[in-house]
Amino acid sequence: MHSDQAELNRWIGTTRTDHDIVAPAPMASLAALLDKDPAEAHQYRSLPPLWHWLYLHSPVRQAELAGDGHPRRGDFLPPVPLPRRMWAGGRLRFLHDIPVNSTLTRTSTISDVTVKRGRSGQLVFVLVTHEIRAAKELAIVEEHDIVYREAASATGNAGNSIADPAGQAPENFDYCREQVADVTLLFRYSALTFNAHRIHYDRDYAVKEEGYSGLVVHGPLLATLLLELLRDNLPDLRITDFSFRALHPVFDLKVFRTCARQLDSGDWELWIADQDNRLCMKASARIQKPGRL
Repeated sequence: MHSDQAELNRWIGTTRTDHDIVAPAPMASLAALLDKDPAEAHQYRSLPPLWHWLYLHSPVRQAELAGDGHPRRGDFLPPVPLPRRMWAGGRLRFLHDIPVNSTLTRTSTISDVTVKRGRSGQLVFVLVTHEIRAAKELAIVEEHDIVYREAASATGNAGNSIADPAGQAPENFDYCREQVADVTLLFRYSALTFNAHRIHYDRDYAVKEEGYSGLVVHGPLLATLLLELLRDNLPDLRITDFSFRALHPVFDLKVFRTCARQLDSGDWELWIADQDNRLCMKASARIQKPGRL
């Protein structure tokens, strides 16, 4: 099954607009999921960084879902014929705070579609740009990288790395936390973010259909855990820019570590390593007033 670059290019420039209200209840639910006091989240005046992913879900009727749980392609996202889809990474600029109870408007645009050939077969990268306004003020500009891949049986690649091997994770860090994601955590995050992708909660599907070795921890959840590591240790730190790239899946019931170290510039390098110290996600965070600890 191959993708035609010229046909997919027709989707470049496609736009969609979504609306929502920053209700406090999802924030309390995410706090509980992160094993924090949900009552404290009710005291927040604005959204912590990346918590906007709790909102602006485009509701899709049940009959319009594909077999993997994602909405059928060809409406907003291009009709890529490759079966497996992953959130490969993203880049975000946080321009203004998003107050609780404010009205959100997100304008999403297909900015680019690229067909490539990788070690694991054909890949299609779709770049989606989101502009998010809170009470009509531009608050976040986000670039979202989606990658589509061939079926596991076609590639013979059960490892499911989505980039060239990144090697071992760094050994030196300022903060590090060891964690395990179980099925209840993944189910609750899927429910909170209205994410029906079956690789996160249907073990038979994840293993037998997509070739993974277990349930896959959501990329956005891993990115959120990285910034929560900073927030927990440096609650007054203000993030202005954040970027992350998924390199290898993190699976449920396996120990992984979220780590961060401050660079000489004052910005932060962050990463996630699995139980074998393999680098699974790397990220960077720019702060408003760089400085050493």
